[in-house]
Amino acid sequence: MKHTFRFSGTGGQGLITAGIILAEAALLDGKMAIQSQSYGPEARGGSSKAEVIISDAAIHFGRVMHPETLLVMSQEAADKYASDCTEDSLIITDSLFVQTVPVNAHRVDLPITRTASKVCGKTLFANIVALGAVAALTKCVSVESLTKAVLARVPKGTEEANKKALAAGFELAQSSKKAA
Repeated sequence: MKHTFRFSGTGGQGLITAGIILAEAALLDGKMAIQSQSYGPEARGGSSKAEVIISDAAIHFGRVMHPETLLVMSQEAADKYASDCTEDSLIITDSLFVQTVPVNAHRVDLPITRTASKVCGKTLFANIVALGAVAALTKCVSVESLTKAVLARVPKGTEEANKKALAAGFELAQSSKKAA
């Protein structure tokens, strides 16, 4: 099993942290993982992306050329990063910010940021909601390992809110499967 991910959005949305957490969860599951990141020169607001490769075997090439799963949290990111996807890719969008995706692929639109605000009271938990949805839709890591990786990375005092955000992401994914 090998799976490639690209998380894209704008700086400040926590997508690089989400990529790191996903890779750490894979390691906790005994899998191989590589994580890389890039972002614009702006501290906040510029485009950013995190890429993760998870595999049961050694990973010999650490770059994601055609992501199997693309998380898109802004329209700018959709325009910039979706073109590498194939028709077999899964594209997960935040329905608050993404209207169009310039490729024909399997698309799941989720109210990620709205859910973070509703469940946790702040939109800054959107990356963890998204991470829960990605994990639920792809089954790339176990719930236990993902929870452990999240709790190891988040600031002290936010553990309960992050657990709620993760659970909300799983629920969003389950709801989207039922609707499909």
